[in-house]
Amino acid sequence: MSLDTGGPSVGGGNSADALGDAFYPLFQWLFDPDGDFVHDIETKLAEARMGDTVEMFISQALAIGVIAGGALWLVGSLLAYGLFALGILSTEMLSIGLPAPSPGALQTIEALKMPAAVLFSGLFFGAIGFGMGFGTLLAIPYSRASARKREINMLLSDSVSFMYALSVGGLNQLEILEAMAKAEDTYGEVAREFQGIVQETEYFGTDYRNAIQNQAEATPSDELSQFLTDMLSIVNSGGNMEQFLDDKKDKHMRTAQQQQEMTLETLELFGEMYMTLSLFPLLLIIILVIMSMLGNADQLLLYATVYGLIPLTGVGFLVLVSTVKEDEPGDGYLSPQEGTDRLAESNKEGLLHLGLIESFAGTFGVFDRIKSKEGTYKTKELLKAPHLFFRDNPLYTLALTVPAALVLLAVALVQGVAPTSWDGMVAQPVWGTFIWVYVPIYITAFPLAFFREWNQRSRNAVVSKLSDNLRKLSSANDTGQTLLESVKTVSETSSGKLADEFDVMYAKVNYGMSLREALVEFNNKYHIPRLARTVKLITKAQEASSQITDVLTTAAQASENQDDIARERKSRTRMQVVIIIMTYLTLLAVMAILKTQFLDVMSGLTDQASSGGGGGGAAAGGTSFGASIDTNLLSVLFFHAVTLQAILSGFISGYIRDADILSGVKFVIILQTIALAVWIVVG
Repeated sequence: MSLDTGGPSVGGGNSADALGDAFYPLFQWLFDPDGDFVHDIETKLAEARMGDTVEMFISQALAIGVIAGGALWLVGSLLAYGLFALGILSTEMLSIGLPAPSPGALQTIEALKMPAAVLFSGLFFGAIGFGMGFGTLLAIPYSRASARKREINMLLSDSVSFMYALSVGGLNQLEILEAMAKAEDTYGEVAREFQGIVQETEYFGTDYRNAIQNQAEATPSDELSQFLTDMLSIVNSGGNMEQFLDDKKDKHMRTAQQQQEMTLETLELFGEMYMTLSLFPLLLIIILVIMSMLGNADQLLLYATVYGLIPLTGVGFLVLVSTVKEDEPGDGYLSPQEGTDRLAESNKEGLLHLGLIESFAGTFGVFDRIKSKEGTYKTKELLKAPHLFFRDNPLYTLALTVPAALVLLAVALVQGVAPTSWDGMVAQPVWGTFIWVYVPIYITAFPLAFFREWNQRSRNAVVSKLSDNLRKLSSANDTGQTLLESVKTVSETSSGKLADEFDVMYAKVNYGMSLREALVEFNNKYHIPRLARTVKLITKAQEASSQITDVLTTAAQASENQDDIARERKSRTRMQVVIIIMTYLTLLAVMAILKTQFLDVMSGLTDQASSGGGGGGAAAGGTSFGASIDTNLLSVLFFHAVTLQAILSGFISGYIRDADILSGVKFVIILQTIALAVWIVVG
């Protein structure tokens, strides 16, 4: 049975437990509790840190599978019966070509055809339903374990650097394990793995060596498992833990760079795939247009290609990229832990939370008045500088721009400017699409893109010189200055936003705040995951001593490694973005040429033939080539196709570039503007 590690449970309630209890006999009948299948599920439950026992989990999966299978069995049976009842299917259509041995047997076979078809349809749909219900639930621990493995591998390099810094600071082996277990706000799943070691030691009385061994076997990450196994050998042999962690730190930094290289190579492959996949709808549209000219195409296929296939292709590729593209784990916030109430409340401060005063309001009337004044003050500050608020919270621009876009659409409808029917859209393809699609996107996307980019530049300005300033801190600390004095020295001898923040930190400490709280407050102001790991390392080390030159050097090395990875990622992903944009521009050019040099020309020739020949050509040769073509309709479909492709290509470009879907908003604006400009000319 799997160990309950306190993780999320899929059962989630008495009803699920009741289902598991009800189907437990079926589990016993179908599965061997000691078999490989059950053992594999149990292992994944432990790796996913899910609290369900393997027997109950599989029983619940069987229950969901049977319920889903029964529902789809009923749907399949009714569907087959309905097809026969409505005359869409008949028994004569169902034949396997075997000769009947006698007329009586033929009548029996004919009578059994419909019940057999209904039964087969029900069983087929029921099997699909059972497979979906049972398989989906069983896939959950595999998915969660895979996600945990991915995050552990991403954070392991920085986690080892953190442990090395603690070792340099003088902490022993147990203290390092405990400190790592408490660093969940920064090191996420890696810290939770160490929590398993500490909890097993404290609550179950297990020797910490055995606890390390058990965790090495239970972790989903092979890299962390190997690290814990190697650590155990150092612990058992009494080796130099500091030297071991130093070696592992360098090794995992190299591993992180190699993993980044593999990811970028996979993205390059995906870029080539996208170039092919995005052109497939274009080729299909061309084929359907030619068939339309011959009078043999179904218009529904054109609609399905434009409004179905193009979005599905783009969204599918975006999902595919998300399985490889590694976004940085963590939210960048550090928990106050032993900090003051003011620091704890400042983490909650936001648009609807006033900070420290919230914890005192309601006790005495004076605090209620202070809360009211604080709310008035913050409102005035927001109204004085709304651009700064939107810089820090770009998504809040949607609260203004979405209603503005809706109001503008309503005004256009009231004044009769916007087409309200499909025929009106066909008659005015560019104007109708501009009103219904482009104007709302421009109104919402421009402010969002502007403030989002401002936000990113503002936050990146802090980490752009982080490595250099950490080196300066290390050098100043090596001369005998305390960490606080080193901060002051760097703030005076450096420039940039980080130097200004160092100056603010020094002033806060002089006014009574501890250096640790000043560092945490500085980090939470920008909440960058990379910065949070650096600040966590420094704050933990400075608790033991102010002379932390080696720790600062380690932090600088980790930061420089992140800089190298970021530069390589930007360089390589820039090429993928260029490929995607050039592919889109190629598609746009082909669609424009198809509209102007093919459709318009063929439509003109058809008009000339019909007016000059009096219809004789049609009578002699049947349907004339291109007689059934509607160039206005195709113009709308082409324009909508390139518009949808612009939106999808923009978001894909942004996601590949920064692992953030909002990064694609600026690309959407640019590509849509190009498409609009081209279609104003050709449409």
